[in-house]
Amino acid sequence: MEDKYVHSIEQHTIQQIPLNARYGKARDLFTLWFGGNLMLLTFVTGSVSVTIFHQSFVSAILSIILGTLIGGIFAALHAAQGPHLGVPQMIQTKGQFGAYGALPILGIVVIMYVGFLASNATLAGQAMNLLIPSFSQSSGILFTCVVAVIGTIVGYRLIHLFTKITFVISGLAFLAAYVWVFFIQGLPADFFARNSFSATGFLATLSIAALWQIAYAPYVSDATRHLPKETGAKAAFWATYWGCGLGTIIPMCLGVTIGLVTPGGDVIAGMIAYVPEMGSVFILILVISISAINSMNLYCGVLTLISFIQTFIPSFMPLAKGRIVISFLLIAIALWIGIKASSNFLPIFINFIFLLIYVLIPWTAVNLVDYYWVRHGEYDVDSFFRQDGGIYGKFNLMAVSAYIFGVIVQVPFIATDLYTGPIAKALDGADVSWVVGLILTSIFYLMGIKIFGIKDHSYKAKN
Repeated sequence: MEDKYVHSIEQHTIQQIPLNARYGKARDLFTLWFGGNLMLLTFVTGSVSVTIFHQSFVSAILSIILGTLIGGIFAALHAAQGPHLGVPQMIQTKGQFGAYGALPILGIVVIMYVGFLASNATLAGQAMNLLIPSFSQSSGILFTCVVAVIGTIVGYRLIHLFTKITFVISGLAFLAAYVWVFFIQGLPADFFARNSFSATGFLATLSIAALWQIAYAPYVSDATRHLPKETGAKAAFWATYWGCGLGTIIPMCLGVTIGLVTPGGDVIAGMIAYVPEMGSVFILILVISISAINSMNLYCGVLTLISFIQTFIPSFMPLAKGRIVISFLLIAIALWIGIKASSNFLPIFINFIFLLIYVLIPWTAVNLVDYYWVRHGEYDVDSFFRQDGGIYGKFNLMAVSAYIFGVIVQVPFIATDLYTGPIAKALDGADVSWVVGLILTSIFYLMGIKIFGIKDHSYKAKN
């Protein structure tokens, strides 16, 4: 990517990116997702393994690494679709579910983007208020939202530049923090004896780490669609897998460390107190880096909302101006939520994460089975933009049924503050619902296709 183009405002929204407008290399994805994950929310999320689930250092680290490596497979498989199809991830969902069958999923994903926007902004506001007491939480939230809007207005090139900067600056900040905590400040004598292993906590942490990766499934093709088609699926897969994976493991593991040495569980204040020589600078860098990924949250949220609206109004194919207008709408909602939720952030965020598990898992299963095993990547892109769904129709009953089945089958395995299913109780509160949902939804959809066939004529057969 050539940074000299950053000043030009991107015109595309949900349209297929023409081959002559594609640019970049697979390695750009590594810096995008590595840099985008080196932020405050990732750091805080890692800490819940010890502050909420009370895991020991070793079990927390192992569960984070294992969950990240497992969940990253699914995000990377979605990323590999982008160079081939050239369209945003969520509009491609119409190829599996039909034009109207995809709408509930599009709506859920818009809510997800707004939720992450608000979560990041809230955390940034709290951190800035802690660093600079005269700077209110609301002002910090507003600052983060403004930067996100700027990135979305200009488009993907500026967002990628943001993440390239955080890749360097935040990467150096984390390196310095690890050296300072482990080798200069040192760890308490009883550090490795604090907390203990529990199957429930281990699986809960593993689930959060896996979902952190799977939650990127709706994002990743929005980035990879800009790559030349000859980039290929393999290169896009591995660049996304290791960029997102390593970019997650590094801050989460530091969050575990600070969580264990921090009384009360506030790792932001704990980092500042434990390493006063550099803690404040470290937190400030992570606050600024939140804006990079929040630009991506807003950008992808706008594309998904446009895809939703375009289902009802086929002629609605906005360019830059439309993206700008819708970005202000979404950021206003996120700003309101962020200010309202700032007093009770962490419990709300954890419940939000688990809610995503239950509704995203069946979609990911259907999408990947359909793309890789049923149609082998061959879709009629023009049908994605037709009100009647083109060759995919308005509803694909098999895909919709598989999705509903996937949500229902998880219920007995759910373990949350609001509800714990009977099987989860028998497993001492361990939540394995997402594993069950992935496996059984995939089997249900694939067997249904084998028994009843494909409703439409696949793009390959059609031609």
